[in-house]
Amino acid sequence: MTDQTQSTTAALKLAFGLMLIGTVGAAVVASGLDAITVVFWRSVVGAIFLAVWCLATGILPDRSLTRRNLMLGAVAGVSLVLSWAAFFQGILMTSISTATILFHTQPFWIVLLSAVILKERISRAQMAWLCMAFVGVALASNLTLSSGELDPDWASGVLILLGGALVYAVTAVAGKELRGQRGEVTTLIQTVAGALIFLPFVNLSQDIALPSWSFLVMIGVLQTGVAWVMVYSAYPHVSTPLIAVLSFVNPMTAILSDWYFYGHLIGLAQTAGMALIVIGTLGVKLGWQPWPTNRSVT
Repeated sequence: MTDQTQSTTAALKLAFGLMLIGTVGAAVVASGLDAITVVFWRSVVGAIFLAVWCLATGILPDRSLTRRNLMLGAVAGVSLVLSWAAFFQGILMTSISTATILFHTQPFWIVLLSAVILKERISRAQMAWLCMAFVGVALASNLTLSSGELDPDWASGVLILLGGALVYAVTAVAGKELRGQRGEVTTLIQTVAGALIFLPFVNLSQDIALPSWSFLVMIGVLQTGVAWVMVYSAYPHVSTPLIAVLSFVNPMTAILSDWYFYGHLIGLAQTAGMALIVIGTLGVKLGWQPWPTNRSVT
């Protein structure tokens, strides 16, 4: 296989994996279950799939699985599943489209947390993109007045989603400190941690209908296990700019699934807000300069 063919195959694999992840919101709504129940069973089913996959493919046992990496993976896992719970709850309180747009403010929280925790410097260009993105958040939140009053449930959902995006940033910052560990192993640790964290809060005797079980299995196997295996296996063979661009396959799939399955369309304000978030995200990830740089003429 030539390098070009390998790169194209990896890009297609990454895009398909992100499309699978983008359909999780529709599956959550279709399951008819509460956010905690969905997160718990997503973690359990995903962990079983990933454990079988890692053992079958020889990824485990993994020498990089040190005590330090296990602890970092656990921290990342706790924050990840908490962000899942916030995302799913936000979907139920707002809409799939709104939740997805707001949840994809993660890159900006990552920049801010990296500055606070890892003492990384925020450039003026990054700050400009951050400001643009948060203007986009204000537009994308779709906080509308109904009968002269703000919808409290929708407003609460928006706050939960932004909090979930912030918590997810902890996962990414902790992940920066994981060195030499396969992404599949990290995700396995995270799903195991998620199952243990939510075990005390889930009603195991709850009567779950067969259709709901089918959605839980789909979320755990396809939209967690298979999707992340595809994403992580593609990353090493895809350029950083292309990864940045393809990252928007996820929210676009979610918005389209929200329209196709539930008839929800985003308005002009939300569209403008998403556009600002997309531009700001690409600006941060690709290091764009929002203004001309002064160059000395020799």
